[in-house]
Order: sequence, then C-alpha cells, then structure tokens
Amino acid sequence: MSRLRLDPYILLLLVTVGIASLLPARGIVAVEYTHATTIAIGLLFFLYGARLSTHDALVGLRHWRLHGVILAFTFLVFPLLGLLSRALVPDVLTSDLWAGVMFLCCLPSTVQSSIAFTSIAKGNVAAAMCSASFSNLIGIVLTPALVTVFLVTQTGGGVSLVAVRDIVLQLLVPFVAGQLLRRWIGGFIARHKRVLGYVDRGSILLVVYAAFSEGVVAGIWSRLTIHSLLLLFVTNAAILGTVIGSTMWTARRLGFSTEDQIAIVFCGSKKSLASGLPLASVLLPAAAAGLMVVPLMLFHQTQLMVCAWLARRYALRTTATVARMVLVDELRSWR
Repeated sequence: MSRLRLDPYILLLLVTVGIASLLPARGIVAVEYTHATTIAIGLLFFLYGARLSTHDALVGLRHWRLHGVILAFTFLVFPLLGLLSRALVPDVLTSDLWAGVMFLCCLPSTVQSSIAFTSIAKGNVAAAMCSASFSNLIGIVLTPALVTVFLVTQTGGGVSLVAVRDIVLQLLVPFVAGQLLRRWIGGFIARHKRVLGYVDRGSILLVVYAAFSEGVVAGIWSRLTIHSLLLLFVTNAAILGTVIGSTMWTARRLGFSTEDQIAIVFCGSKKSLASGLPLASVLLPAAAAGLMVVPLMLFHQTQLMVCAWLARRYALRTTATVARMVLVDELRSWR
C-alpha cells in the first residue's frame, strides 16, 4: 500500500473543494472569480501551447500505426465506453455523474505521467512523448467537438455562439499564440519549468474553487452520497481496466514490439486532469461543472495507482527477460 500513496496534488484539490464547500464565492466575489478564472484558463492554454513541440509531434507520426492505435483508444474507444455507461443511469450513476464520466472519456491523454510510466516500464519513451503531445494538440479541437456531440446535443441543447466564442477565445487563441511564440519563449519556459508548474497548478486550483463554488450554491452536495461515490469508483475502475486490457491485447495482436506495447498501454489508457479541469469550466454548465468533474478527479487518482503498479510489473519482467538473455549468451560462450 505504501506504493499506492495518494497524489499530493489530489490532496490540494480536495482541500480546495473543502474550502469551496465551506466558503463558496457568492455575489460580486463570484463575478470577480469568474473573470480571474477566464484569465487563468487563457494563461494555462498559452503555456500548454508554448510547451508542446509541434515539430516533435509531427516527426513522431512516422510511426503512424502506433499513434493511430493510441488515438483510436483515446478518442474512439473511451467515448464508446462512456456512451455504454449511460445504461447505468439511474440505477448505478446519476445523470450528472454519467455526464462527468462521458466528459472524462472525451479528454486527451496525459503528457507527463504517460512519459514517466513508459520510462519506468522500459518502453518506447520517444513514441510516448510524441503520441501524448499529439493527443493534446488535436485534443484542443477534438474534445470540444466530442463534448458537443455526446453531451450537449444528447441532452437536448444546441451549440450556442457564446459557447463557440468561449472555446475560441479561451482555448484556441491562447494555445495558438503559445505555439507561435514557442520559438522565442520555449527556452525560457524550459528553464523555469518548475516555477511555471506552480502557476499551472495554482491556476487549476482557482478553476476548481470557482467550479465548486458555483456547484455548492446550486446544491451539488445534496446530489452526491458516499454510496454514489463508491459506485462511481467501480464504474471508473471498470472503464480503466477495460481500456488497459484492450490496449494490451490489441498491441500484441498487431505485432508491436514490447517497447511499443508499453507506450500504447500507458498513452492509450490515460486522461488528462490538467487539461480536463480548465476545459470543464469552459465546456460545461457553470452550476453543474463542480459535480461533473468529480469522475475525472477520481479517475486521475485511480489511473496513477494502477499504472504505477503496472509500470513496475513491466520493468521487472523486462529486467528478468534481459537477465535470461545474458545467461543464455554466457552459456553459449562456455560451450
């Protein structure tokens, strides 16, 4: 259990949720927080754009079969599982929690943890880096489109001009600006990665506080119980387990090397909390966003624990395989 420790950032998020529950922003304070959140989201996506290397992502597309499999799981298989989970409403999931599950299924993959776990498991790190970066690049467009198709239209709503404007101004414009300026500011961002990481996380905490303040005022805690959280955890675990098992089976069936299989498993089974929380505040209704990001927060912690265990298993198996090969070579040399 010591290896499955809670992500410290999840603790900060939970503390922020607790503060928002006890001291939610109301009235003029809520309005000011809304403006601050808008600026924070723009800054986040500007930094995302400045960090992600379009060149590296496009160069990595030479390995198109691997990236195609990962993108298919990220933006096709996950949304399909989200749609299938609608059958659990209302017996297992409430409609709001299902919408949160559907939202997380539409998100891009993570970048840092996908690369880190692939490295620990001794997989193809270069492929993981390219695939995770490309997933986030196209996720800026694909995630809003998927959320619109699977959530907005299915709940009887329409695509409003205000929503399109918010997506363009808060997400696309800052992201493209970061990409365009990356040539000149990329070095600065790389040198100050740690400090800017605090800016990222602080901005996301601000977004979470604003979202849960809106939710508390709208009475979200009256719709969330311990029982519903347990059922949500089981649903998340079932989706994660299905995707991990499917990526393993598919990668083996398609004849990928062990290193590529590892990259496919860890990049194709993850969802990004860092991108998801800001996207939720733009794409989801303000009063419902607080409750609808609960599945994402729970899924994030679950995927970290499961993938940490799985990465160590891969690493041990790879080490044992190498040791056997060395032993065989030594025996042959003695003969």
